[in-house]
Amino acid sequence: MKAIWNNQIIAESDQTLVIEGNHYFPPDAVRMEYLKFSPTQTTCPWKGRAPYYTIEVDGETDKDAAWFYPDPSPAAKEIEGYISFWKRVKVLE
Repeated sequence: MKAIWNNQIIAESDQTLVIEGNHYFPPDAVRMEYLKFSPTQTTCPWKGRAPYYTIEVDGETDKDAAWFYPDPSPAAKEIEGYISFWKRVKVLE
């Protein structure tokens, strides 16, 4: 799977985990140079607290387009540290 935004591959892995229709990429599969930590956080009732990243590529940004669970609930432990994308990010095979 590839996560693509602004014609740039942000993440690539054949080891993604799919939860609620979202592909979660292993941390080592994500090109962190394109992600900037965001102050945004949300809480999922069953997964826990999720901080966000804004994606920046070639001077363009997609605010809060990636998130992860640094300390998920026991029910979601398998995605600990994995990163998922939304908004305008395309996830393709």
